[in-house]
Amino acid sequence: MNLSLLLDMAVSGFGERVVVGDREGGITAADLAARAGGGAALIAGSGARSVVYLARNGPAFPVALFAAANAGVPLVPLNYRLAPERLRNMVVANEPALIIAEERMVAGLGKAGARVLTPGEWLETTTGEAPVSGHDDDPALVLYTSGTTAEPKAAVLRHEHLTSYVLSTMEFASAGADETSLVSVPPYHIAGVANTITNLYAGRRVVHVPDFTPEHWLDTVRRQGITNALVVPTMLARLVEHLDGSAPEVPSLRAVAYGGAPMPGPVIERALALFDGVDFVNAYGLTETSSTIALLGPQDHRQAIASGDPAVRARLRSAGRLVPGVEAEIRAEDGAVLGAGRPGILWVRGPQVSGEYRGRAAADGSGWFCTRDEAYFDEDGYLFVLGRADDTIIRGGENVAPSEIEEVLRAHPSVADVAVVGLPDEEWGQRIVAAVVPGADPASPEQLREHVRAALRSSKTPDTVVFVEQLPYTDLGKLSRRAVAQLVQEVN
Repeated sequence: MNLSLLLDMAVSGFGERVVVGDREGGITAADLAARAGGGAALIAGSGARSVVYLARNGPAFPVALFAAANAGVPLVPLNYRLAPERLRNMVVANEPALIIAEERMVAGLGKAGARVLTPGEWLETTTGEAPVSGHDDDPALVLYTSGTTAEPKAAVLRHEHLTSYVLSTMEFASAGADETSLVSVPPYHIAGVANTITNLYAGRRVVHVPDFTPEHWLDTVRRQGITNALVVPTMLARLVEHLDGSAPEVPSLRAVAYGGAPMPGPVIERALALFDGVDFVNAYGLTETSSTIALLGPQDHRQAIASGDPAVRARLRSAGRLVPGVEAEIRAEDGAVLGAGRPGILWVRGPQVSGEYRGRAAADGSGWFCTRDEAYFDEDGYLFVLGRADDTIIRGGENVAPSEIEEVLRAHPSVADVAVVGLPDEEWGQRIVAAVVPGADPASPEQLREHVRAALRSSKTPDTVVFVEQLPYTDLGKLSRRAVAQLVQEVN
């Protein structure tokens, strides 16, 4: 199935319903289809072999996504926060390209691309009709991975992967006419793409927040009557901090989905208390898997927060259970499949799993893709993601997961935020260093080390605790451990 067929279904099912933007003057499903047709004709006429999108999220993005699908070329959303030289290199790698870029970006691109349009110009020129020429096995999307532990890779997602994800996780036309989704993640993140197509398929109107602030987010929820929202953990943390114990006045809000990075336990616990009656969903996935492969649903959240059973309460830190159609295995370094409770590397496969990078396959001959995430399943099938395998600290021959130490430190009232990394050590191979953002009533390094020692083995106690003003996160809320290592070396 091609993405264009999803749009055709939307037109047939609710063509006059506004699916993007404000209720008054927004883009209906029928308008979106017409613009996608006109955009496809423009792409074909330009001779472009790809469409590069270099702008914040907004109405121009879904038009570009479906226009590219109609034209049979991939959409390539790029991180507009990258340095101009790096962006130029990415554009060159996707030439010949039609570029949709904000005006402030155009000068830095030089002569790259077949044609450059601003989002406004793109919307003004996308009218008319064009035949659908894309196929199921065509690349629909090229997304660059975040590269927090290595250089970004160009992941290739084909139409069959994206449509499989939609069909297995969403019911067609399931949203009521009043339902509206607020998307706060940028278009170069897989969640931004996934929410564009799943909300359209469900018939839910989408409103974008190009630049997040807690005040603007809450105001938009109230003004637009938002029922569903998508955030990354840092956004939810800032909302909780902004509310400062006061319940938000957002009567229309029914559900909040979060993902993209690990969620600190104290943040989700405070959010559940503040947003009383709101359903929370944790979505875990990767670019290479077309977004979500595991979900922790609203009932899971409620049961966990209310339970006195430590095993049930621990599920609040889990990624939930696998979505339909996805298989998973936890494997040891030698490839042996591990049972419940035993950590190893997470491998996945299924119709939505691409496992492909530009120029090379990343999945094995049986379709299994290595996520490079260390994880385990509990006895009830809940997936616990411990972090990137590349982040593992090897101290004296013992593998230490930074997330385990971070979780213990976050529970200390004097710790506002923390990141744990391994630095080279002649005696132990690596030494454990904790970079701590102190809270209002800071503790001493030795008090924090003793706190960890009391909860974990002494071999997992940080050798050094370094205090920092803030930690380096990407705009999607992912911790950059490479930057943390550099930071603690400078401070220490």
